[in-house]
Amino acid sequence: MNILDTILSAQNGAAAREAGRAVGLSPDQASSALSALVPALAEGLQRNATQPGGLESLLGALTGGGHTRYVDDPGALTQPDTVSDGNAILGHILGSKDASRAVAGRASAQTGIGEDVLKRLLPVAASLVMGSLAKQQMGAAQPAGVTAGGGLLGMLAPLVDQNRDGSMLDDVLGQAGKLFGSR
Repeated sequence: MNILDTILSAQNGAAAREAGRAVGLSPDQASSALSALVPALAEGLQRNATQPGGLESLLGALTGGGHTRYVDDPGALTQPDTVSDGNAILGHILGSKDASRAVAGRASAQTGIGEDVLKRLLPVAASLVMGSLAKQQMGAAQPAGVTAGGGLLGMLAPLVDQNRDGSMLDDVLGQAGKLFGSR
């Protein structure tokens, strides 16, 4: 199961509904918004995890961050510390507020949901992404690998390989071109 499916099905959909409720979205709008935001977050995680020391840093955050609470207890998504934690996660994943704004802008164009609402949902979505990855890591029989077939990067791969050609490189380069070409 990829990370988006994990988020949308967490607690029988309660995590996605609660995330949407936190910013005033209906359940269908929340699913649509998360479907637009999560792939961009997965791309950022994928990119960071493949940098020197990146996977170790991600594993450290997953094992020590207490992120599973966001998936296990959807009510936690409406707490103020979720947004603070999510903003810190976004800083690591995307690197800047400009990148976060660009992600929200692209998601708004895809979904028709206001960019301001998606900016408020983004830290909650980042918290859910980390929570889902932490649950995946906890459930793994062995440490997460870096291969596309398994482990954390395997969970991210289906979101990043959007054209389903078996290679994430062309998709990541295309997204990077869109991100940096739009400035």
